[in-house]
Amino acid sequence: MTFAVIRTGGKQYRVTPNAVVTVEKLEAEAGGTVTFNEVLALGMDGNLTLGAPMVAGARVTATVLEQTRGDKVIILKKRRRKNSRRKQGHRQHMTVLRIAEIAAA
Repeated sequence: MTFAVIRTGGKQYRVTPNAVVTVEKLEAEAGGTVTFNEVLALGMDGNLTLGAPMVAGARVTATVLEQTRGDKVIILKKRRRKNSRRKQGHRQHMTVLRIAEIAAA
């Protein structure tokens, strides 16, 4: 089984070919392609290659399916006995990707 560990948006994702992944917002249009060069680990044909810190020459190509927003997160701040409350909502912008190709050096 082929897989790769990529880094984007300050997070790490384990991806396989044809997998659908939701990541932090990337500047790309729906239907476009994105290439990740920050590959931290690569597993191909039963062999695991770990980068130090990146695997040299490895890249992952993905197709952008859509730009969307995540679930709403409620931030509630309350100060007891002060009759002071503040409620705020937030929805993070996300990009939905389909992994097209995992290529080694």
